[in-house]
Amino acid sequence: MTTQQQPQQQAQQIVPVATDVPELAAFAQRVEQLIAQGLDEQALTAAVRDDLERTLATGFELSSEVTAPDPDRYVMYPLHVAADGSFSIASAVWNVGQGTPVHGHETWGVVGIHRGVEVETRFQKPIAPDLPLVEEGTDEWTAGQVTVCCTTDDDVHQVRCGGDEPVVGIHVYGADIGTLPRRSYDPATGAVHWFTSTWARPEERDQ
Repeated sequence: MTTQQQPQQQAQQIVPVATDVPELAAFAQRVEQLIAQGLDEQALTAAVRDDLERTLATGFELSSEVTAPDPDRYVMYPLHVAADGSFSIASAVWNVGQGTPVHGHETWGVVGIHRGVEVETRFQKPIAPDLPLVEEGTDEWTAGQVTVCCTTDDDVHQVRCGGDEPVVGIHVYGADIGTLPRRSYDPATGAVHWFTSTWARPEERDQ
């Protein structure tokens, strides 16, 4: 039995977030303007990639509240979430030895490395259910580097921390990634499990 179709579930509420990092606030404003131009995903992600590369080069700082690793799993902190859910910016943190399952995004995405090393293994997006996934290659991304991690038609990968310190990435997505149902895959069988990467809230970690 295939589980490619998204199961019926109650939509999660989008909670707008505005970053207090000036460089990221200006970046978010530019991303909003790019989206408003109605560019196709290839042109949009290329423009966001170039802008994020320049933004990372400014050397902005992130607080420990949004860069702290979780001992049990990778976490994503919301830095900016558009009120209409049109895009979000996350601080994604993997501790040493942590990684993700093979997964998709259901939207476009651009990833830049703030610090550490991220190892990404890419897979062909399945064109039929319940078939083994085909691996396309692995890359290492280091501080200051930026990649288009996904467009809607090409968005399956696995990510892990590749160094001896936590990796912190700035992830930009064309949706509120903290409320968006997505697919994870068993690469050996193609079996699908739907999940949502709920946001990690700094205030909750302090409790």
